Amino acid sequence: MKLLLDTHILLWAAGCPEKLSPSARSLLTASENALFFSAASIWEIIIKKGLGRHDFRVDPFRLRKMLVLHGYTELPITAEHALAVDRLPRLHKDPFDRLLLAQASAEGMALVTADATVIRYQEAILAV
Repeated sequence: MKLLLDTHILLWAAGCPEKLSPSARSLLTASENALFFSAASIWEIIIKKGLGRHDFRVDPFRLRKMLVLHGYTELPITAEHALAVDRLPRLHKDPFDRLLLAQASAEGMALVTADATVIRYQEAILAV
């Protein structure tokens, strides 16, 4: 299965695996799953780190490098992804989460998230 990790799951997998639920750990370690991260997550990390958010203190350059080295595939943002955001119901205002949802849906992936607001979308979601 192709899995797109939301930003917090990505950060936890990379630096705080103890924060991952057992179901998340199982998904991320199953050899049959292909793991993806979005350029939107890297962008979100840079912006929120710049705002001084304590949960975004990771070096985004090192994070990207290590993700690629560990077999994650980077998913770029396309115009198709941006257009897919417009088709989403207005359940959530966070532009990064909405873009991740649109990417997962457009690419036939499941978005792995622990965010209760994102889980409300149901389509293309794996709640962990």
